[in-house]
Amino acid sequence: MWADRSAVGETAARLPSALATFCLVELKKIRHDPWEVATRLVQPVLWLLLFGETFTRLPIFPTGNIPYLSYLAPGIIAQSALFVAIFYGIQLVWERDAGILAKILTTPTPRVAVVSGKAFAAAIRGLLQATVIFVLAVALGVDFTWSVLSVGGAVLLVMLGAAFFACVSMVLAGIAQKRERLMGIGQAITFPLFFASNALYPTSLMPGWLQTVSAFNPLSYEVDGLRGLLLGTPSHLGLDVAVLLGCLVVGVLGAGRLLTRLVR
Repeated sequence: MWADRSAVGETAARLPSALATFCLVELKKIRHDPWEVATRLVQPVLWLLLFGETFTRLPIFPTGNIPYLSYLAPGIIAQSALFVAIFYGIQLVWERDAGILAKILTTPTPRVAVVSGKAFAAAIRGLLQATVIFVLAVALGVDFTWSVLSVGGAVLLVMLGAAFFACVSMVLAGIAQKRERLMGIGQAITFPLFFASNALYPTSLMPGWLQTVSAFNPLSYEVDGLRGLLLGTPSHLGLDVAVLLGCLVVGVLGAGRLLTRLVR
């Protein structure tokens, strides 16, 4: 029992250092390769400009008094971070192939701290892209709620969602082992996650079985919280945060267990 407490204390002590280290590494990558950020923004921007602008003029979805573009914007903000995070495990495989991951795992840093640091780095990258979509939505006339609580809460939700999906990608990296295989899996699950959520349309329009799937989709809780904070629509913010936090803890633990397998 005392050994377990000691391990937990060691992980907690090293966690801030790991978070800061991997965050700085990620920011350096973005500075050296800004085009990667730009290319990953293309699809969310197109969704907002083409899909959002078009369907705002067509009264298809029951969004109440909120224009469809405003209803869609939080979903695209969440999507932009998802598209970054779900492929984050590819970097892990690249680090394995380059021998970097093996060197990291020889340090005293606990596996959970390594995964947490990488998840936090992915959250920073996802937040940067979500910020661009946010600014674009404002430029298109979306009327967000402006307050420290709403914007700060939105930042928290985006980072929690991106960190969790980055952990999912790292778990898949431990299973798939190869970049090409992981890329295929990431592409296969990205759009089902997106379409089986409330990002594009209310869940009330879905068939019963898809509503059940949406209820187990973490992206639905992220979007629900973002809409509540940024648009003032009814939401379950406490539940949304609790679900994302719980998913993140499970994701970090799962990715930590599979991290060693990746270098075998």
